[in-house]
Amino acid sequence: MVEARPRRRRLILGALAAWLALAGAAAAAEIRVMASGGFTAAYRALVPAFEKDTGHTVVSAYGASMGDAPDAIPQRLARGEPADVLILAASGLESLVRQGRAVENSRVDLAESRIGFAARAGAPKPDMGSVEAVRRALLDAKSIAYSASASGVHFSDEMVRRLGVADEVLPKSRRILSERVGSVVARGDAELGLQQISELLPIAGIEMLGPLPPELQRVTVFSAGIAAGSRQPDAARELIRFLASPAAAPAVAATGLDPVRR
Repeated sequence: MVEARPRRRRLILGALAAWLALAGAAAAAEIRVMASGGFTAAYRALVPAFEKDTGHTVVSAYGASMGDAPDAIPQRLARGEPADVLILAASGLESLVRQGRAVENSRVDLAESRIGFAARAGAPKPDMGSVEAVRRALLDAKSIAYSASASGVHFSDEMVRRLGVADEVLPKSRRILSERVGSVVARGDAELGLQQISELLPIAGIEMLGPLPPELQRVTVFSAGIAAGSRQPDAARELIRFLASPAAAPAVAATGLDPVRR
């Protein structure tokens, strides 16, 4: 009988350890994220640390904040693709809230993004330092590529019209779907490319021409929110808190974004 107690204790402790392991496994969630291009580089840099620290698994899909490209986030959601976290331009997230595809009041702003121009590496680099310099560069360029998301909407609907060059510039400009503008420029398929700076910086074979002058600049806030129908809302909030934390700020800044100060 004396021998039975230690053995029973070992069995109880073994069973408790097994239960705790199972409980830990159950707490580890699979989080499905849809992220748009402006925040993608920062997101990719940060997710491995989040997975390591929490035990969660993050499954990622990428697409534009807006527009009709098949992989754009609104189109993915309209097809019923599952999501827990949505990371995109704030205006796009608010539109999804109005459509009932994102949870109201779940928005957390992550970073500010600015627009810039790039040219192919080794090609002539026109001055982009003033409003008049940008106007002249657009008129002189033989071809221009711009994104199908927030920066491209600003370019085609506002900037060239404000500069008074829409009739000359838009016919030689191409809206790029489902591809980085920088990749198009690097191949030589466009002389100039315009997109969020954070989306241009990772592309090999191009050179930055600088951000747009302040008078022409459009700052886009990238935000995260919870998708309607999320199966893992608690884990989704955990990921969003991590991406918005001070610890994440250096990685965000390294990708050409300005972290939102809290």
